[in-house]
Amino acid sequence: MASLITPDQFSANQDAEALRKACQGWGTNEKAIISILGHRNACQRKEIRAAYEQLYQEDLIKRLESELSGDFERAVYRWILDPADRDAVLANVAIKKSNTDYNVIIEMSCVHSPEELLAVRRAYQLRYKHSLEEDLAAHTTGDMRKLLVALVTAYRYDGNEINAKLANSEADILHDAIKDKAFNHEELIRILSTRSKTQLMATFNKYRDDQGISISKALLDDEANDFQKALHTAIRCLNDPRKYFEKVLRNAIKRLGSDEDALTRVIVTRAERDLRDIKEVYYKKNSVPLEQAVAKDTSGDYKAFLLTLLGKED
Repeated sequence: MASLITPDQFSANQDAEALRKACQGWGTNEKAIISILGHRNACQRKEIRAAYEQLYQEDLIKRLESELSGDFERAVYRWILDPADRDAVLANVAIKKSNTDYNVIIEMSCVHSPEELLAVRRAYQLRYKHSLEEDLAAHTTGDMRKLLVALVTAYRYDGNEINAKLANSEADILHDAIKDKAFNHEELIRILSTRSKTQLMATFNKYRDDQGISISKALLDDEANDFQKALHTAIRCLNDPRKYFEKVLRNAIKRLGSDEDALTRVIVTRAERDLRDIKEVYYKKNSVPLEQAVAKDTSGDYKAFLLTLLGKED
């Protein structure tokens, strides 16, 4: 379930006017910006942007970029974008890092529905005049390139049908590849990048029943390389996104100085989807409410904005 709290009544024009007022004068009224945008869903934010442009012949996103700064500005910028466009931006940032952040690409590819992933690819092409897979292939090499390009170009069947015989045979294929440390086996990549999530659940369950260990644990050993870690991330995202995102948040908060990029990404992208469920998983795992952990690790307007998206009332 979503953590975002939205009002019963909403006026795009009134919000646009209030945001204009918040950006005028000697100082920006960050509190007003948080109270409005932090309580509006994607459709409402889109209406507000359109109303603002119609009223003032100005791009609201550019105005906010010029008024805000630091982690707060980045969080608001990512939040106000349409979800598919936001993911296109996140993907581009991840690809262009000196060491491509493959976790971001894997998250999008394995957590999104086929239609959602297709929308991200379209948004990416519209924004950057390149395809996502083209840029990804240009910035990666070898087995990692094979895996990531296969995942982002996948259009999985999205139904609930399961082929038990296929699950049995492919669980054996996965076991043989892992046992032989043939992590780059074409069949392993094919299975992970083409099968429906429901079918993969059956295969992963069969693997655990036969081997007495989950496939995600079997993949990681003391000498695990980046490619094994990427496979592990893909399986976790396909298997249980809530547990995966809880761990991303936990690691982001535990790091010295915290990892604001990861913290912002998860809260902003999951607030309208399943952030309330992720909060429950976090509490069970850490015995601390996620809001409390975020409040302790952040400050100022950035902290206030994240807590608003987490559903914490003023």
